[in-house]
Amino acid sequence: MTSRAGEREVGDVGTLKALADPLRLAMLGALMRPDAGPMTVKEIAAELEEPPTKLYRHIKQLERSGLVVVAGTRLVSGIVESRYAAAQEALRLSRRMFSGGTAEPSDGLGVLLAAVDVLGRDLRRQFGAGRLELAGRPDGPGGAPAFAHLTMRLSPERLGVLRERLVTLATELHEEGDSPGADTVEVTLFSLLYGLDPAPGGVSGSR
Repeated sequence: MTSRAGEREVGDVGTLKALADPLRLAMLGALMRPDAGPMTVKEIAAELEEPPTKLYRHIKQLERSGLVVVAGTRLVSGIVESRYAAAQEALRLSRRMFSGGTAEPSDGLGVLLAAVDVLGRDLRRQFGAGRLELAGRPDGPGGAPAFAHLTMRLSPERLGVLRERLVTLATELHEEGDSPGADTVEVTLFSLLYGLDPAPGGVSGSR
């Protein structure tokens, strides 16, 4: 398997624009799976249940942005076929996106909206395939889905504690990796924490 860098912080406009598309984000997600090796566009398309012709221009944009790299090529019926790998194990969006840094806020917001859209598409696909039990059968794998949508007024100190706990949990799970053994459940964790600036029109956020 091609080696990858660790976490990559994203804050430049070009990379943000590459990520601000649900299909490109889903393609990158498929390549960044812990068990994923280099994949062809046809293999990515099969996993996402999309026609390969729809993915070729998107993989090129991901490559130009340095988010994926060509891990190998082979000649198939006279045509060069490339295998792609993610250039990083994890992505972290820079806070500069929302604080007047190098990127416009709309670029960062586009990535967040694309991520939400990818999650929605995956939920619909898994539910349609009978893999997602939204009602939560007690005897089902993993039990009932955990869902929380909370809005609170927190002091800066309590907000800092909440953010630190979320980041710590996600970091620990990522570093521990997959559980050993065959009796495991595929789990998706999506965490988005954002605060509203009291100033009119101001929005600050962190993931």
